[in-house]
Amino acid sequence: MSLNAERSYKMKLRDVENAFKYRRIPYPKRSVELIALLAISCTFFLFMHTNKLNSRLKEMEVKLQPSEFSALGLTGNHISGHDAGKHDDINTLHGTFQYLKSTGQLKHLTTAQLNNTPRAQVDTLFFNRVTKSGSEKMMELLKILGKRLNFEARRDVEGFYEVVIMHDSYAKNFVRTEVFNSSKASSYTKHVAFLDFDQLDEPWPIYINLVRDPVERLVSWFYYVRAPWHLAERKEMFGDAIVLPSIDWLKKDFNRCIEERDPECVYEQMELGNLGDHRRQSLYLCGQNMAVCMPFNSHETMQRAKKNVEEHYAVVGTWEDTNTTLSVLEGYIPRFFTGAKDEYYALKKSLGNVNRNTYRPRISDKARAVLSQNLTREIELYQFIRHRLYKQYIALQLEKNPKLRDL
Repeated sequence: MSLNAERSYKMKLRDVENAFKYRRIPYPKRSVELIALLAISCTFFLFMHTNKLNSRLKEMEVKLQPSEFSALGLTGNHISGHDAGKHDDINTLHGTFQYLKSTGQLKHLTTAQLNNTPRAQVDTLFFNRVTKSGSEKMMELLKILGKRLNFEARRDVEGFYEVVIMHDSYAKNFVRTEVFNSSKASSYTKHVAFLDFDQLDEPWPIYINLVRDPVERLVSWFYYVRAPWHLAERKEMFGDAIVLPSIDWLKKDFNRCIEERDPECVYEQMELGNLGDHRRQSLYLCGQNMAVCMPFNSHETMQRAKKNVEEHYAVVGTWEDTNTTLSVLEGYIPRFFTGAKDEYYALKKSLGNVNRNTYRPRISDKARAVLSQNLTREIELYQFIRHRLYKQYIALQLEKNPKLRDL
């Protein structure tokens, strides 16, 4: 073999070796996508599993470890598994406690700061009840407590229309002939917007009220006015004055009503009409000033309502925090509510069914989101009231056990 031939042979051999050494075997494109998809799926699975495990651990931590929340002695309304992940939210009792502690307010919190009962000038409890907030239960409870504590539990005469807004002369006559028309200690209940007794030149009673989640309240009213038993009661009471609605109106679904922007379910900002659909929980706490208190979801309405709650109401509670509400009523208004918790739970079954609509469908997430956007000030007021209620409750516990301040 010649030199050139041998060199050519070696070069070819080296090329073959290099071909094997650096060979690349391509994968089909679909296989690459499958591997990538499997990798992403595994990562997502591990993330979800870890997140779920973390939530479970938080629940166990809240349930099993001693904390400031358990030290408060709450026997009901405690943190559930559903709420455990957000137990430091200021809109919960535990979150309020943590907030007061972190800001240094806890050490100076007292019941005297939060108790408007001593400011009352007459021995009359005035419950200007908000519609669809569970006021029927409170009225039943007041009847029971009246017999136990020797006061007269009174209410307005039910009429075809509710007089919520009153001009001054009407309001003054109403206060004298209805609210204060008793020779002994008494409670009086009526659907009416907040009355300024200074403006009427009358003595102040002990003000109380109840509120409810604004979204749930609207849904409740929507189906309440369509309930067969409600229509039957109204027809029996007022006869031919009640015109029965159409079948289509009775069958209307709230979720569709919201999503299709049915005129009945449109909540325009600053709107002045539609008083009859009870969208304004704030009205009952704002007052009789139409210019200030009627515009729907108004910032000024909300601020006026907050001011009245802080300065004039002994207690504004909610059945969504039953134990807390009853404890605060007992602690801040003992003349009218001593033993309220015992009486309430002794008759819980019968009280719990008052005006309850068991046929109410569940509100969709989409409808709830729309309502939440339209009820921003109403929701803020509701949370403000709950926060005040929690502060009143915490102050009671601190009074019973001062060591809680050092937790």
